[in-house]
Amino acid sequence: MADRLTVLVAARDEERSIGTTVAALRSAFPEAEILVADDGSRDGTADAAERAGARVVRLPRLGKGQALTLAEREAGPGPLLLCDADLEGDLEPLVEDGADLAVAAFRERQGGGLGIAKRAGRELIRLCSGYEAREPLSGQRALSPAARAACFPLAPGFGCEVRMTIDAVRAGLRVEERELPLRHRATGRDLGGFLHRGRQLLDAVLACGPTATNHRGLRLPLVGWVFAAREPVVTAIGLADDLLSGPERGVRTHLRAGLTTGTIKAVAIPLYGLARTRSVSGALLVALAANFFNQLDTRPGRALKAYLAVAPLVRAPLVPVVLVAPYDLREMTMLGDAGSNALGALLGLSSVDRFTGRGRKLAIAALAGLNLLGETRSFNELIERSPFLSRLDQMGRP
Repeated sequence: MADRLTVLVAARDEERSIGTTVAALRSAFPEAEILVADDGSRDGTADAAERAGARVVRLPRLGKGQALTLAEREAGPGPLLLCDADLEGDLEPLVEDGADLAVAAFRERQGGGLGIAKRAGRELIRLCSGYEAREPLSGQRALSPAARAACFPLAPGFGCEVRMTIDAVRAGLRVEERELPLRHRATGRDLGGFLHRGRQLLDAVLACGPTATNHRGLRLPLVGWVFAAREPVVTAIGLADDLLSGPERGVRTHLRAGLTTGTIKAVAIPLYGLARTRSVSGALLVALAANFFNQLDTRPGRALKAYLAVAPLVRAPLVPVVLVAPYDLREMTMLGDAGSNALGALLGLSSVDRFTGRGRKLAIAALAGLNLLGETRSFNELIERSPFLSRLDQMGRP
């Protein structure tokens, strides 16, 4: 017996249209389950979807790709049909046999801007996979079980469609675009429309770079490379670990595994600190701070908050951290080893200029203690057990 089709609808503040969309989908696919991923709607979207007969996964406001990823886990095995909440038209031709990933191409263009985001999406797909896409941003997509396995978890935000096509092509799956007479609420050439397309463009660019999976299983772009402007060497060392590392975690695990990117990092960062500061104590500050921030960066915004708390005391740079913080807190991006190691190195190098003698020894002792604590205990458990630290840790998250 074939697996049941699941129709997965991404929705945010779509109270006016979601009921009509769900009713049409139920009529077109009577045997399918209609599952609505409610991405933190502030209106009655979820209630309207339930009244129309859909099952709703209520989520905090995260972004389209994240909402679809979390809701997909609630679906049974089998093929998926992805659909936007404001769609009008028949999607049945998308689920016909023949393609692992079938993408709807709108027969007639409706509204829209200058085409910059769409052209960029096409070029990104071509550069990353060789596939020539007509509709890189279309949210109407049918996925076979093989495509579902290859593409989920999705890239975050509006980058999910572009990266989905790339992942399917790279996996050797058959991708087709099918022209259909569909309609949707198009964004216009006003401020809101241009802002929306700007977010699409940024999300698509980030989605095509290196990604990693966070503690909740969300697939996020690694953006630690942005710190290369202030600390290029440690950022590059950390990025190599992000891209090439195995499953090892923690200094002891890396040492037992032999030559890994982690052991190379454990040697390279102190040597770099020694070259920059020309002192053993300076090298220790840089290395211990880099490793501590790496241990700390297991939840959104945690390493950035710690950095912002200490940076003013040692006059470390603030601008790049402030720019990245909103994306990290909202689980749109991740620092990765490149970012967390760079944060620690920036603080360590700034501390060398501020601390001398006894102050430097105290800083080294404190960092050594924190590193040892992180190797023997879970910072997550310690933070969650403290009401004050737990509240601070949750600040700014969805």
